[in-house]
Amino acid sequence: MTSAFSLEPTGLELRFRRVTLAAREWLTPSYVRVRLQGDELAGFASLGADDHLRIFFPDGDPQSVEELRAAPSREYTPLAWGEGWLELEFAIHGDPAAGTAGVAAAWAATAPLGALAGVGGPRGSKVLTGRPDAWFLAGDETAVPAMRRFAGAMDADAVGRILVEVTDAAHELAIDAPAGVVVEQVHRDDAPAGAALAARLDALGSDDRPAGAVFGFVAAEQSIVKPGRALLLDRWGLSAEHVIVKGYWKRGETEYHAPH
Repeated sequence: MTSAFSLEPTGLELRFRRVTLAAREWLTPSYVRVRLQGDELAGFASLGADDHLRIFFPDGDPQSVEELRAAPSREYTPLAWGEGWLELEFAIHGDPAAGTAGVAAAWAATAPLGALAGVGGPRGSKVLTGRPDAWFLAGDETAVPAMRRFAGAMDADAVGRILVEVTDAAHELAIDAPAGVVVEQVHRDDAPAGAALAARLDALGSDDRPAGAVFGFVAAEQSIVKPGRALLLDRWGLSAEHVIVKGYWKRGETEYHAPH
């Protein structure tokens, strides 16, 4: 079994699709999975676990792609899809009823079934090819869809560690992974988002590095980038070509876009 792996940039045709909200499932009090549906989802593809698409929230019924693209929008990772359907997961910050949640969170939490939305992309992917000797994934709620997809790509003999930062036990988000991959829930309680995960990364030393070729993925609030790189690149000495470290969102900037 080969241990060589690489991350290969792959372009995709950028398409915009009209969809409607078909179902929602609350996984925790502040985390919801929604199912979108529509004939225009035919041919939808997302080749990389870390892909981002843009979902648009129009007010009314736009009659052109230009009108759709003018609507407020945010970026999310596709979780799962099939013929005519697409699932996304949303971390709900703020209170949609009180108007303190962002446009995407409010829509995901409160839009009536049948509500119209638009989907654009993904426009490109980083495709993991081959097999890492070990996996290391760490993120907050916003990175859970990507971590779910990476875990789904692991074979039964995979080894590694997944760190999931959440508020507390009532907000834990399970990730299905092979037996050799430890999934640890990191509680931040009242600390700012990312602080508990950063402290957990800082506590890992060179002796904690898995053997062989390791794939590393760290994504959370923008402040996670420095401790993520310090662990993966400095203390563990991983190749920059074998890791993804991103700020998926930035505190105080609702329209921040994660780098691709």
